[in-house]
Amino acid sequence: MFLSFFTAKTQRREDMFWSINLCAFAPLRLGMFFAVAAILAGCAKEQPVYREQSFVFGTMAEVTIYGEEPARAKELAGKVLADFDFLHRTLHAWEPGSLSRMNSVFAQSPAKAAIVPSMVPIIRDATRLSEMSGGLFNPAIGKLVALWGFQGDEFQPVRPDPAEIEALVKASPRMTDIVVEGILFYSKNPAVRLDLGGYAKGYAIDMTAAYLRGQGVKGALINIGGNIMAIGSRGGQPWRVGVQHPRKAGAIASLELHDGEAIGTSGDYQRYFMLDGKRYCHIIDPRTGYPAQGVQAVTVVVPKGEKAGTLSDVASKPAFIAGVKGWREAAKNMGVESAMLIDEQGEIHLTAAMKKRLEFQDKNVILHEVP
Repeated sequence: MFLSFFTAKTQRREDMFWSINLCAFAPLRLGMFFAVAAILAGCAKEQPVYREQSFVFGTMAEVTIYGEEPARAKELAGKVLADFDFLHRTLHAWEPGSLSRMNSVFAQSPAKAAIVPSMVPIIRDATRLSEMSGGLFNPAIGKLVALWGFQGDEFQPVRPDPAEIEALVKASPRMTDIVVEGILFYSKNPAVRLDLGGYAKGYAIDMTAAYLRGQGVKGALINIGGNIMAIGSRGGQPWRVGVQHPRKAGAIASLELHDGEAIGTSGDYQRYFMLDGKRYCHIIDPRTGYPAQGVQAVTVVVPKGEKAGTLSDVASKPAFIAGVKGWREAAKNMGVESAMLIDEQGEIHLTAAMKKRLEFQDKNVILHEVP
């Protein structure tokens, strides 16, 4: 749910579609960082495809642009990745930036300070989504995230003092504790410490999609660590993406992603540590103060909309935390109909809408369908 941030490193490459006899099967491998492991090419008349990668928001990001001349595609992708780097620094939870300055003010509650104007809609939207989730998505619990060692470029297995966890849970930091009055902001609760790692990727995707559409791009795929949005198509064919298997290399399933749709996955397999044979992941349950258990991954697909990218990033977290018993209700609360949960035994629970879209690589998986 919450991600660390790293310095951006950029790679560029230009290439063409695969030939007809290969393109239905050959993946564009995006690396082990992605929750959505591969982009599977649709077959069409050959057109230029440009990709550029960067390491931001604690994960790998890739922008794929279809049908533009290489020089223009390179210019567009460079602008996008520069914006990613700016957001990466702005929304960093603990290194110097707008968010870390806000956190220092929150710690002095009820002290007030001037807010950076661009942060106002982010705070309001994150608060709205937190309320929709019943508090399961709660960016205000950054102190708990830090206590478990997940706010850092590297982390080691730790067992926090139960008394410290209990104290932070009892303090009950919430997004509604944050008050914005004109140009000033403050927190009613000194326990508030923001970590927008479960929001920033989706927000960046929405900003990128709006920019690329404004530039007349008709085909693109924006991928930040497995949160993916499709723009248009690839030569008239839908983009096809694969959902990473949480315990094996490669995809567990694939599906078509249409114009404006976004897909997001939360899992316990990227940022975690093992301690005494037990897995502790970065997704913290704000009700208990402990990492969520019993779930390997949750994937959601969000239809085209103004903030589809943000919702795809956020909505998987409440379902993951709610677990096998509560995931469907949690997804409904976020307005998500297409969702899938993989439990700790590797069995798959999914909605009827999601089942219709997925093609599983392993035909022997155990499926539990819900309305």
